[in-house]
Amino acid sequence: MITNIDGKTLQKMFLAGAKNLDAKKEIINELNVFPVPDGDTGTNMTLTIMSAAKEVSAITEPDMVNLSKAISSGSLRGARGNSGVILSQLFRGFTKEIKQFETIDAVVLANACERAVETAYKAVMKPKEGTILTVAKGMSERAREVVLETDDLEYMIDEIIKHGDYVLSQTPELLPVLKQAGVVDSGGQGLMEVLKGAYDAFLGKEVDVTLDKPDNASASGAAADTQNIETAEIKYGYCTEFIIMLEKEYNAAKEKELKAYLESIGDSLVLVSDDDIVKIHVHTNDPGLAIQKGLSFGSLTKMKIDNMREEHQEKLIKDAEKVAKQQKEAEISVANQSEETENQEELKPRKAVGFIAVSIGEGMNEIFKGLCVDEIIEGGQTMNPSTEDVLNAIDKINADTIFVLPNNKNIILAAEQAASLTKDKNIVVIPSKNVPQGISAVINYVQDSGIEDNKAHMMEEMNKVKTGSVTYAVRDTVIDDKTIKENDIMGIGDKGIISVGTDIFKTTVDMISQLVDDDSEIISIYYGSDVTEEAANEVADKITALYSDVEVDINYGGQPIYYYVVSVE
Repeated sequence: MITNIDGKTLQKMFLAGAKNLDAKKEIINELNVFPVPDGDTGTNMTLTIMSAAKEVSAITEPDMVNLSKAISSGSLRGARGNSGVILSQLFRGFTKEIKQFETIDAVVLANACERAVETAYKAVMKPKEGTILTVAKGMSERAREVVLETDDLEYMIDEIIKHGDYVLSQTPELLPVLKQAGVVDSGGQGLMEVLKGAYDAFLGKEVDVTLDKPDNASASGAAADTQNIETAEIKYGYCTEFIIMLEKEYNAAKEKELKAYLESIGDSLVLVSDDDIVKIHVHTNDPGLAIQKGLSFGSLTKMKIDNMREEHQEKLIKDAEKVAKQQKEAEISVANQSEETENQEELKPRKAVGFIAVSIGEGMNEIFKGLCVDEIIEGGQTMNPSTEDVLNAIDKINADTIFVLPNNKNIILAAEQAASLTKDKNIVVIPSKNVPQGISAVINYVQDSGIEDNKAHMMEEMNKVKTGSVTYAVRDTVIDDKTIKENDIMGIGDKGIISVGTDIFKTTVDMISQLVDDDSEIISIYYGSDVTEEAANEVADKITALYSDVEVDINYGGQPIYYYVVSVE
């Protein structure tokens, strides 16, 4: 009977869990509900945990404190995709509990599981049952039951895993789309692979925990050089930031009071409370008032006041080969990259607002360039950028407020996590789910409006855009009541698959026809890297003939995998 897990054992367990997930990632990728060629849950989760595993493996004298820091920090910064972000939040909650103890016993394990679930659920705006969250919650509930029966960790962990497998098997009953596709939740499956690998190490089985050199571990995400092109007045002149080291009572009511006061003297307020500190960012004409209010709750640190000058910059996007080369060089020397980034930022004048966009192709990059986006993160569909990729882009922009456009529903959580980790800038994530929405959001930014007004306006306008994309199926399946065969062509709308066929041209026209209605005015067609301009023009001509009252705009997107990306407004 084993009743305790020490630092060395936990280190081995974590690394074994990461290795097992890495070995099973392709199987997990294949569980993607939509049979598209970019199903990447397994890849995202693996890159997330490997980011932490790299830090964990470097620890020579492991204990709960340094392991907790490595696991939490490494996974938070390396998180990719929704599944990766949720996994990192599970680790974050788990490690917050265990770092208080020298070893993990049954009670600590049960409490840590419960805290992990609480943390992950809080991180997701609208938690959906039938996902990795459900599997984690089921295991936490089972841990709470077993801890009342025994202090034998071997029995307890085995029971937790068995129940996790059961809950995973029930996910199709909670999400009809899983049942129709005949798969279990891929994120939940990934979580189970982590725990099963860890359990093998716990039992003393021979497990290889050496880490292979990551292959393409960092998504491309280099940014462009910039230069100023215009300036404008702002309502509040001082960007004021500080951290309160809490020394007096601070609860929900006090937080509400503090927030209301700061909103009364400025705008662009960001207030984040975490344990014994409160992070404040506010634009105001009287920084002294904000500071005095902060002092009423405790001592202040990390104080920073900037006299804001608003200016947009013209961007120059490097080609994809240069981006890849720079990323590879950056991986060789992260320290040098950080120093270079800081030096570059010092040379750029501080401005009020900056923009970051995730892009999926050469043509899309050029479009965002023309819209004065400061930093382009390449990734999108085929490789979801990590939280750290977003943080690196944020570091390169010397601005008080930075709008981030994820342009993919699977990148939104990583962007929001990057925002929560940023201490010296106000990060506003516009939850764009695709590139057309991102383009619409940037176009609808109003220079003379406030941050919150712009956020509301950008989101309102982008949500009016109906989008579709055309790609091919990688396997046979039935989804959205449509029978799909491998290599079929699919037209995917905002709410699911709306067109299926064997011909790219016909499927694309059919998809667009289902997006157009009596209120439609503009159809924008972005053709991918595998489509000729001639073929794209044929599609545009057909759509123009069908809808003579609607303007048809055709652009080279250059995106891989997706033949066409279409927006209808």
